[in-house]
Amino acid sequence: MFDSLTLVFRLQFCSDSEDLFADYDSFLEDSSLLAKLDDAEQNERQRATDQLDGKHDELQFQQEVRDQAKRSRLQDGHQTSTTSVRKEAGPETKTEDRTRRRRSVADQLKRTMIGNAVVPAGVSRTAALKETVVSEEMSVAVQAMETVSTETPDLGPFYGLPTRVKDLMMDLRGISSLYDWQQTCLNLDCVQQRKNLIYSLPTSGGKTLVAEILILRELLCRKKDCLFILPYISLVQEKVRGLASFGLELDFMVEEYAGSKGRFPPVKRRNKKSVYVATIEKAHSLVNSLIDTSRLEDLGLLVVDELHMLGDGSRGAVIEMTLAKIQFMSKTTQIIGMSATLGNIRDLQTFLRVELKEFVKVNDTIYEVDPKEENCFKFSRLLSFKYSSSMQKMDPDHIIALVTEVIPTHSCLVFCPTKKNSENVAQMICRYLKEEFLQHQEADKAMLLRDLKDGGNGSWPTTTLTSEERRLLEEAYSRGTLCLLTCTSTLAAGINLPARRVILRSPYVASDFLKRSQYKQMVGRAGRAGIDSVGESILILQDKDRSTAKSLVCAPMENCYSNLMMDDGKGILSLILSLVGLNIASSLQQLQDFLRWTLLFVQQQHLCVHKSLTEVLQQSLDFLKDKDLITAELDGSNLKVTRLGKATYKGSVDLTLSDLLYKDLSKGLEGLLLNSYLHLVYLVTPYDLVPQCRPDWMVYFRQFTLLSAAEQKMSAAVGVPESFVARKAAGQTVKKSVDQTVVTRMYLALVLFWVLKEADLWSVSERFCLNRGFVQTLLSSSSAFCSTVLLFTQELEELWPFRALLTELTRRLSYCVAGVMESRAKQLYNAGYRTLTHLANNTCPGNRANQIVASAKYDGLLRTVRKLKICPFFCVFLQVSV
Repeated sequence: MFDSLTLVFRLQFCSDSEDLFADYDSFLEDSSLLAKLDDAEQNERQRATDQLDGKHDELQFQQEVRDQAKRSRLQDGHQTSTTSVRKEAGPETKTEDRTRRRRSVADQLKRTMIGNAVVPAGVSRTAALKETVVSEEMSVAVQAMETVSTETPDLGPFYGLPTRVKDLMMDLRGISSLYDWQQTCLNLDCVQQRKNLIYSLPTSGGKTLVAEILILRELLCRKKDCLFILPYISLVQEKVRGLASFGLELDFMVEEYAGSKGRFPPVKRRNKKSVYVATIEKAHSLVNSLIDTSRLEDLGLLVVDELHMLGDGSRGAVIEMTLAKIQFMSKTTQIIGMSATLGNIRDLQTFLRVELKEFVKVNDTIYEVDPKEENCFKFSRLLSFKYSSSMQKMDPDHIIALVTEVIPTHSCLVFCPTKKNSENVAQMICRYLKEEFLQHQEADKAMLLRDLKDGGNGSWPTTTLTSEERRLLEEAYSRGTLCLLTCTSTLAAGINLPARRVILRSPYVASDFLKRSQYKQMVGRAGRAGIDSVGESILILQDKDRSTAKSLVCAPMENCYSNLMMDDGKGILSLILSLVGLNIASSLQQLQDFLRWTLLFVQQQHLCVHKSLTEVLQQSLDFLKDKDLITAELDGSNLKVTRLGKATYKGSVDLTLSDLLYKDLSKGLEGLLLNSYLHLVYLVTPYDLVPQCRPDWMVYFRQFTLLSAAEQKMSAAVGVPESFVARKAAGQTVKKSVDQTVVTRMYLALVLFWVLKEADLWSVSERFCLNRGFVQTLLSSSSAFCSTVLLFTQELEELWPFRALLTELTRRLSYCVAGVMESRAKQLYNAGYRTLTHLANNTCPGNRANQIVASAKYDGLLRTVRKLKICPFFCVFLQVSV
């Protein structure tokens, strides 16, 4: 039953180039239907020959009957309008006719089967009329876009889109109308004329909706692909789920480029357009692949969320490289940049219907932030909350008073400087809250606790959450089951959680004073557009921090600077390497011409103080030549990438690590262990996670002794012998120098090795005394790095054995990332759920169910989950949405 359901699923949602029947050569398991038909024809032909003599008299009798009938019809006046003369056929001729008729049955059946495969299913007249109306509206919208003028107040039924999109906005998002500023933005001349646009709004402003409407215009009206860049994997996955329902209804593809997901270059589809939702790094690799295959013109629109991250270290450099390449190589790709923390944020707040008020609290006094005041703060009110002596001692910052003013009717976020402080504040609040607060939606809270415990194999979540635990808490908060969350500042950037009130426990993140952009990210969680009509933030200050806080809350936003020169110019080195590799530039002069499209060029007087930009370019070229990544003529012309250079930029490998990765892989070939995954896992363990882990030596030694003799020998070969681990576990001094990076990397590889064996984050985290959230981060990062190493090896012939091996390992790691909830899938199946829609509608509120169904249908793992022993629908659901 489930195999047939899976086949139908594949037929409906496969790519244009996919073989619909895959490995099937027939519809029957033993032999093909057409083969059986041929056998039947042969048998019938032999039987006819044997009976030919006996049938001769019978044929004559039948012919006499037909002649008599014909004469009878002529006598009754039933004559045909034309007369045909036919020669009497002999017995042999008649037998051949019957044989031909039998053969024609096979041909007709073949033609019918082929026809059935291509003929669309019948649709009702109502549905056909509806499609006609949509097509007509689309034509009007396209024509309006082509003849746009400044007098055009609107482009079509719904901002250049058919009314069907408006209906979907209401059905899927609950959006019936747009804010005035959103309408103004969509009708700006620069938007209508497809010029590049940057707009800055507070986090609560609803800026993403404008971008989504522009994306739908590009996909449906201009028939071009789109790229949506988001800073974090969690945001990419959330956006994929949000757009999947629109994709199914409006017939476009939603493709995820995050972690190990994404194809380079993307699949080229004949009839459907795609929106690629990507992280910063994956977006850069995607743009490179489009340039490399001369397909950049297919990209009509590029949307960058959190554009202020241009000033955020190495990731900012990657954004700048991506945008510069788009502008330099394509004159038809429109760029839309969004940010909540650009300097002109105050001027744009007047567009909003959401009023955001900022306050600070010093002792028991609340002050409103007002830059017009001489001291920046204006007295607002005194706190009026009766504290007992014990409460005052436990809560000197009056957090309970501030919280209980808004909950449980409204939501509240409390940002704390550290994870430990966040946990302590939550415990303190719960200890002193009145019973009426704790009883709020008590039954729903009990269900949430059961889900969290079941998802954690019987253990409770810690402050570092797995993706499943985060999802459960986010949904509970969105429904109002949880009205208060204590968290760290990372929540402000990675998750879309609204709040009526945001409380900043301290102006610090760990021991560092808040940056203006961090402060704005956190207070921007208050007063979400379409949810609250007002929002407020309260920053708790000590007297000593009062003067410093003035610049934090009242000063203009920090300037955003290019990061191509950061980390000894790592960004500009990567940019030059890819420009040469993609044949965009082959000389110093062409590189200089390209740099005119970068933010670095605009800011060169500020950033290139001690040497000119030309000198920076020349030094970068010399470095790349010394690293054997590029070659050049003696005069510096005819720049070309080496094989190692090509592998580095195509795999998006860190320049500082490419030679180390090549050495590790080459050395690995000398004694590659293939009787287990351990050696391959070690080679794809991310280098950048090594500083975040300190091995527990007793655990290390215990797990090392569980390895086979061959695996222990492999560990010694890479630089971690048993004697070293044993001495460290015993607390003895190790005289022989050992590469600590290799030792820690091997420890992380052991963690991954057990995850592959058990597919259970919870037991592995306990085995290694590591946080579950860290184990999941390690698994996700390793999955992504494995795909990177695979691309790297594909450009180096001597590393050919790794191609097949890493392809399989990437698949296994991806399964582990998404399949850690397989046991839960089996529980749901055994509980009686039989379809994805049934499961979604009975476990998820409102539009969440539709999003789950839609995103499951788009998931690329659908083809392979059929191999699992449980219902494939649940596998897809859990791998995409849980």
